Amino acid sequence: MAASVFRNGFPVRPTPARETGVKKVLTMILAGGKGKRLEPLTRDRAKPAVPFGGVYRIIDFTLSNCLNSGLRQILLLPQYKALSLTRHIQMGWNFLPRELGEYIDLLSPQQRIDEKWYVGTADAIYQNIYSIEKEDPAYTLILAGDHIYKMDYGAMIQAHVERGADVTVGCIPVPIEEGSSFGILEVNDRYDIERFHEKPEHPIPMPGFPNLCLASMGIYVFTTRVMYEVLCQDATRPDSSHDFGHDVLPAMIDDYVVHAFRFLDKNRKKDAYWRDVGTLDAYYQANMDLIGIDPLLNLYDEEWPIHTYQPQLPPPKFVFNDEGPRGHARRGEAHNSLLCQGCIISGGHVSHSVLSPNVRVNSYAIVEDSILFEGVDVGRYCRIRKAIIDKDVKIPPHTTIGYDLDEDRRRGFEVTDDGVVVIAKAEIPESFQSHTRTS
Repeated sequence: MAASVFRNGFPVRPTPARETGVKKVLTMILAGGKGKRLEPLTRDRAKPAVPFGGVYRIIDFTLSNCLNSGLRQILLLPQYKALSLTRHIQMGWNFLPRELGEYIDLLSPQQRIDEKWYVGTADAIYQNIYSIEKEDPAYTLILAGDHIYKMDYGAMIQAHVERGADVTVGCIPVPIEEGSSFGILEVNDRYDIERFHEKPEHPIPMPGFPNLCLASMGIYVFTTRVMYEVLCQDATRPDSSHDFGHDVLPAMIDDYVVHAFRFLDKNRKKDAYWRDVGTLDAYYQANMDLIGIDPLLNLYDEEWPIHTYQPQLPPPKFVFNDEGPRGHARRGEAHNSLLCQGCIISGGHVSHSVLSPNVRVNSYAIVEDSILFEGVDVGRYCRIRKAIIDKDVKIPPHTTIGYDLDEDRRRGFEVTDDGVVVIAKAEIPESFQSHTRTS
């Protein structure tokens, strides 16, 4: 086989048909969710555009999976607060050569069928049937843009073709006590789906595994002509919420071949890694997963790179000075942490934290167990513990965050069930200022 042509570190030529099992696949990525449970991080941006792991956005993992799987005809469907997501795609994902038939296009609601926004996952695809027909794909891959994982979609497409399925649903075993948060599948020994249960109060366990149930990952491969049929049928049902998991897929079981595909992880770790970072606590923990001695999510795998927009900034800098008040040295240091380009640790101390580009931690400040977004400036003598601080927040000197949660709530900050303090983007309330003193 001749060597592939590379551009920006990725092979331009799609994966051969024998590997994907198809000649033409169109990928649709749903990226329009409000992400209400992630507020205030989603107050000014869509959930897929929320920063993750310092330099990435959540959407980067789904898009990187597509490129690494040889899928380079992608339609991205944003909706709410799409500016940040649109800008990220334009700046970081504009390298696919359209002259070779490769692209990532953004399709905002066009109201070609009805004067409404997308009202469900199935409706979002239905409203873009004209765009799909123009590409004339044999198969359509539908993905969610708000999960963290590594997966070769080619293997799932191959299984769909070989089984002669009308739709194949990606699924993963989860602890049965967590099953009420997911769509749960009942399957037979051939992994044909027999029933769907959307977020059931009492999940049905997997055969032979009483402590596990089979959760839908929100990943679907459709034979496109079948997809047209079921979407048009669903669009005429007045009682439908026009959602794949709740309406479309359950209605297909009796009349179509509906197959389940077990998640094949490309993370190259002992346990499969798939995270729905739909809550602030889940988001916080997923970031903390990255900074362990043996991180649960492998970001350093050259065979499955995660691509993103990389700002043109200098390397991180650590400032040490023996001279300081009362004989204390200004020691800039970071331990067990991720620091991105442009960060300056100017005599402060950082431990077990994730710092995005252009973060500055000033002298004698302490940052622990925290996530700091781009442009955060931590003033002198601050103490910050177990916090998520959004973009461009300037923390005044001598401020304490995360040590007195009742006080943090009185300041107007979000405090999660697990005690994580969240400060919104560029938001410094007057009450915050009143609890600081000048240096």
